[in-house]
Amino acid sequence: MGRLTTHVLDTSAGRPAAGVRIELFRTGDQKLRLAEAISNDDGRVESPLLEGDEFCAGEYELVFHAGDYFARSEPVSHSKQRFLDQVVIRFGVDDASEHYHVPLLLSPFAYSTYRGS
Repeated sequence: MGRLTTHVLDTSAGRPAAGVRIELFRTGDQKLRLAEAISNDDGRVESPLLEGDEFCAGEYELVFHAGDYFARSEPVSHSKQRFLDQVVIRFGVDDASEHYHVPLLLSPFAYSTYRGS
């Protein structure tokens, strides 16, 4: 059965990023919000964001609220503007019978992602 999962790692601190709000949207002709979750102490979402019949081929967007996370976890900064606020990852699903894992490696000034397993 296909499913979509994610996790967040704070590479600047060398640990999972707990408490990151994550939103999932299906995109295309119109943007539809499908789910919202908060990463746990291990930086993971407790259950798949989508699975089964709800998970289908198409284009999706994950929005990670990184600015709020760093505002809570970093010492007070003198900067008034966040360099990264929302990290948006738009990706496509060809075969909804597969497991799509889309992790985020995050720091206050950079991020990366990949298709994991």
